[in-house]
This record gives sequence, C-alpha cells and structure tokens, in this order.
Amino acid sequence: MQQYLKPSRFVDSDHPAVVEFAENHRGQGGTPLEQAVALYYAVRDRIRYNPYVFSLDPQTLCGSHALQAGQSYCVPKATLLAACARHCGIPARIGLADVKNHLATPRLLEMLRSEMFAMHGYTELFLEGRWVKATPAFDIGLCEAFGVLPLEFDGRKDSVFHPFNHAGERHMEYLRDHGQFADVPEDFFFGYLQQCYPHLFTGGDTPLAGDLRIEAAKHEHNR
Repeated sequence: MQQYLKPSRFVDSDHPAVVEFAENHRGQGGTPLEQAVALYYAVRDRIRYNPYVFSLDPQTLCGSHALQAGQSYCVPKATLLAACARHCGIPARIGLADVKNHLATPRLLEMLRSEMFAMHGYTELFLEGRWVKATPAFDIGLCEAFGVLPLEFDGRKDSVFHPFNHAGERHMEYLRDHGQFADVPEDFFFGYLQQCYPHLFTGGDTPLAGDLRIEAAKHEHNR
C-alpha cells in the first residue's frame, strides 16, 4: 500500500496548500471513512468544475494546482482528493475511464468533436478493507444549474456517475475503464487524448477558455 500513501508528482500530498486544505476539511477526529467522506465533499464543492481549463501543461494535473486555481476538471480534482486522503493516512489512487455525457452542452461537444469524454478521472480510496470509487468532479452549484442530481458518497458504495437528471433523462454512462494508477500516467494520459482529440493538440498549449456556469446560464435562458 505504500505507493498509495506516499506523495507523488501529481498526487502531491506533501504540498503545503494540500496539507492545509486536508487538515481544515478532514473533520475533527472521526474514522478514516468519516474523514474520507468529509474530504470528498470539500473537494467536490469547493473546487469548481470547469472543463475548459484543460491544458497541455502537465503541471495542471497536480492536486495542488486545482486547489490553488479554485477550479479544474475531473482529473485534477481526483488527484486533489487522492492527495488529501494520503495526507490523512488513507490509501488512494487514480482511476481513468471513457464516458458518454448525454447532457453535455453544444459548446463542449463542439470543442471535443465527440460525444465521448476520454480519460474521465475518479478517485479510489481504501476504506474498511476494500477499494471504493469516488468522483468529486461536479460541484453542487453546477449540478443545480443543470438539473442533475449531485453525486453523493458514503465511503462504502462506489460513487462514479450520475445515471439520470431530475427529469429522468440519462446523464452519463461509462464506456471503458482504463484502470487504476498510483499517479496520473502522464504519457498514456496525453497520448490517448491526442488519439481521441487530435485537434486539441495543435496550435500550441493554449488553455481552453470559458466557464461551464456561463454555459449553464445560457442553456437555461434558451429553454
């Protein structure tokens, strides 16, 4: 379990900002399970989900980068949760999967030129003798804007996708699981994304500007 407990390049559990955040949000005392649940909700809701900040700079995959930016997409949020867990002595690792988001905005689909979201990130935590999946990507404000049920986590059951929105429409489905890793596999991660979205890897490393909340507001206005 040592590889899932010690700091790594992207799961930087020894970063001062990560240490401070974990200490502030792990709760007073409590079991590892209770601390893991508290950290899940802190990462889910205090770090805003924004897929348009994707960058080809590997440094943006660090949990500390997501924390300091206050917003990020699924993978850095997953590394942040893993980093916080490791600081608290909870083994944690990163999972990657391809998913299909049935409620993606037209702008996001245009950006990706695909309905498949490759390399969707989640966290696995070792609690009460077993690995449990947790996905802290979508903050509660975003879910409310889109009419999607927020993804809850109790530390005992896998929490990996929003199957339906409030209207009963399918929201997300998993297409392929790439497995779990002690740290984000940088070469595999960017190499696979380049295969899926070659257009994102041309013209230099320009972060994708925008804000999903703005997209949500536009969506509501146009309904």
